[in-house]
Amino acid sequence: MILLHVVAFRLDTDSHQHTPWHSLAPQTRLLCILLSVFAIALTPNGRWWTWAIYGIGIWGLILVSQATLVALLKRVAVEFAFVVVVLLGTLFRGGGTVIWSWGYLQITTVGLTVLGSVTLKVLLSLLILNVLILTTSIPDLLQAFIALRMPPLLVAIMASMYRYLGVLITEFNTMRQAAIARNLMANNSATRLVLGHIIGSLFIRTYERGERIYQAMLARGYRGLSTTETLPPLRKWDFLALIFTGILVICGQIFYLN
Repeated sequence: MILLHVVAFRLDTDSHQHTPWHSLAPQTRLLCILLSVFAIALTPNGRWWTWAIYGIGIWGLILVSQATLVALLKRVAVEFAFVVVVLLGTLFRGGGTVIWSWGYLQITTVGLTVLGSVTLKVLLSLLILNVLILTTSIPDLLQAFIALRMPPLLVAIMASMYRYLGVLITEFNTMRQAAIARNLMANNSATRLVLGHIIGSLFIRTYERGERIYQAMLARGYRGLSTTETLPPLRKWDFLALIFTGILVICGQIFYLN
């Protein structure tokens, strides 16, 4: 039934607020997030105090950015569901003291440590990445990638993927409304059958419409990248934000070294 609510899809729901976080240049926000994610992911397993410090920093960022907590948690919950199976695989890792065993399966202290560590890494990374996506518009985010010298072709591919996703959602919304108007979703069994037919024809319709949109873009002068406004220059607050992020990362690593 999740597909019935795909029409509510929107990435940058909190990008028009006025907070200290929103006043930073998009490339500064992107650098702060990437630095934090790398610090979280590269911290060895079992460094609980390090992740506690990073968690406090992320919670402060959520408060400062005024990101919608409900929307943030919903997105993290959906994304986390896709990695649960992989995380459970780390639970049965060998080494350490055996806590529980059943045939070839056994849970050890090392497995629990790895499971807890990887789970924290995933949750913290998803939280901070979703804060960035919620509070930064997609055009600004793409321009920030260009400002940070990412290959323009890669940025153009990401922009095309985002536009195609919008086309996909529009087509699905149209087909869903047509099915509802014809009373084809009266019960659960009928709904599943209709959704199967919709998904089957959805990609054909979106492919055709995507081709028409691309031809229209070429006719309007599209040459691989959208023409958007120049990003604002870096100010002292941007440098302070980068310095504060670096200090937070170093403080977390100090606990690891100790």
